[in-house]
Formats: sequence, structure tokens, C-alpha cells
Amino acid sequence: MRLRSVALVFASALALAGCNAQSEVRREAPPRPVLVAEIHYAPRVADRVLPGVVKARIESDLGFRVAGKIARRLVDAGAQVKKGEALAELDDSDLRLQFEQTEADLAAARSAREQQEADFSRIETLHRQGWSATADYDKIKAAADQARANLVKAERAASLARDALSYATLTADADGIVTAAMGEPGQVVAAGAPIVRLAHSGEKEASVAIPEALVERAKSAPARAEFWALPGLSLAARLRELSPNADPTTRTYEARYSLPDAPASVALGMSVSVMLGGGDAKVARAPLGAILDQGEGPIVWVVDEATGAISPTRVKIVAYDNETALIAGGAPEGALIVALGAHKLDPGQKVRVVRNLAGL
Repeated sequence: MRLRSVALVFASALALAGCNAQSEVRREAPPRPVLVAEIHYAPRVADRVLPGVVKARIESDLGFRVAGKIARRLVDAGAQVKKGEALAELDDSDLRLQFEQTEADLAAARSAREQQEADFSRIETLHRQGWSATADYDKIKAAADQARANLVKAERAASLARDALSYATLTADADGIVTAAMGEPGQVVAAGAPIVRLAHSGEKEASVAIPEALVERAKSAPARAEFWALPGLSLAARLRELSPNADPTTRTYEARYSLPDAPASVALGMSVSVMLGGGDAKVARAPLGAILDQGEGPIVWVVDEATGAISPTRVKIVAYDNETALIAGGAPEGALIVALGAHKLDPGQKVRVVRNLAGL
């Protein structure tokens, strides 16, 4: 009887010990909370946006080829013009007088040549028959040659005067749009002074100012153009021209990007944004605490949020910075990885996903 009592006490003690052990196991069972980060691959160098304005590829300042006083300006800024269309006119009174004078000189030179040609024809006949002295023959021959030269000179002068008279009308040298009018009626202008600025029809371009830190990148990076007034429109842009000299005030370099596919809705003067691509190389940024390297290469713990299971995944790291590692491959896009305490986890361990420090 006494032995039975001792056995019961001993069995009871063992049962209580077993209950405590099971309770201890149950206390260790809850999944460990871990802070996670999402893997997202993006260009290693971020896109840069440069503001600019739409311009014509060819934009020229047109002026009269002769000096004079402007009589009329026939177009205003914004006018659509065709090649050969008159843009402005000078007061051509003086030019017309000069032309009439050269025409009169030409008529006189033509008459003088005809007279000298007739005299030379007669003296030549007489000299051949022996009725004229050689000295008289040479004198009249020289006069005839001079008359011919004077006629050529008069013809050239008349041609120049005719051209100068035609230059009194400023015409468009191509189809295009007048973007500025700098001359007004009554204004006396010198030859070549700009009167009208004409943007030629055809290919349009984006003019932007590039900071000196982005000059080399602009030479090779792909670019696209978007327009503030035309949301949703995105066009491929190709660098056509890059100034070798920086603006002395802004220290930026003027660049021209061709827009060969620009529709008619892209108007000159529109605001445009040129985006320089960051390149084809894409990386994901992971916290340094997510990287575990035990001598066999870096890994991260990928978390299955539904089950709480974790699995080690080898990754390719291309660079480190102060707080992150740049992952070039290994972990799939959108995967959740343990962001902190990777060295404290073991395969098969269950975890609970926490997306911010407040949940730890």
C-alpha cells in the first residue's frame, strides 16, 4: 500500500513535468516576427527630366540685301507663309532712279558701240583697199573695242541695279511660320538687318539646356519627349546637336533633340520635357541587414507570406552603398525578403511578416 502511494506520487510528478514541457513548447511555437522588404528592379541610374521648348530645326532671321527705309511690313508674328511670298517692302524710290539711270547708260553705250562698229567696218574696208592709213585704222579699231567694253560694263551695272530694285521686296526663302517681326514701317535699316524671323516647315526639335554633369550621359542615353499641353503623348527623341561651349551664366550646354514623329498638334513654342533614360541595367536595392554571407556567396531569406515559411535564395550583388546592397539578380521581382536579422534565422523556421517597425 505504501509502495502504491509512492508510485502514484511519482506518476503525478511525471505528468506535471510533461504538462510543463508541453506548455514550454507551446510558448516557443509562435512564428517569429520579421521586418520585410519587397524586391523591385529598376534602372540603376534614375531617369532625368530636362525642361525645354519646341523649335523648328531651321529658324533664320531674314533681312533686306540693300539698305533703305521700310515702307510696309506685310506679315505679323504667327503668320503662315509660302516660299516666295512677300514679307516686307522698302521705299524703292532711290533704287528705281538708280535702275532708270543705268538703263539710260546702257542705251547710250549700245548706241556708241553701234556707231563705233559702223566706223570700224568702213575703215576696215578702206584699209584693206589701201585708202586708209594704218594709224587711222588702229585708232578707230581701239575706239570700237572700248565701245564694246563700255557696253558690257553698262549691262552689268543695269543688271546690278535691277537686282537691287528686286531686293526692295523681302520674300520668304521657304515655307514656314513667322515667329518674330523686328522691323516696323518708317524704320531705316542697314543691309542684312533682321526684319522677320522665319521657322521653316518640316522636322521639329526640342531645345533643352543640359547641366554639365549630364553631358556625357546625354550623348549615349535614350531619350523621350513629353508635352505639358498634350498629356499622354510620348515621342522618341534623338540628340542631333550638342553645343561644345557652356552658357557663361547658367553653365549649361544647349542641346537639340530631333522629333521626327511629331504630329501636327505639336506646335512651335510648346513646353516639352526630355527624359534621359538611366540605361538598361536594372538593380534592386535591399537593406544591408538582409544580406547573409557565410562564405558560400550572399543570400537573402525569401518569405512566403501565406505560410510564413522562409527559404534561402542566392543573389548577385553588384555594389554596396551606405545603407543598401544593389542586387542584379537571384531574387524574383516582387519577392518579400527579411530586411533585418538575416543571420538569426534558420531554414524551416516560421516567421510572421511585419511591414514596419511598429509591428515588431
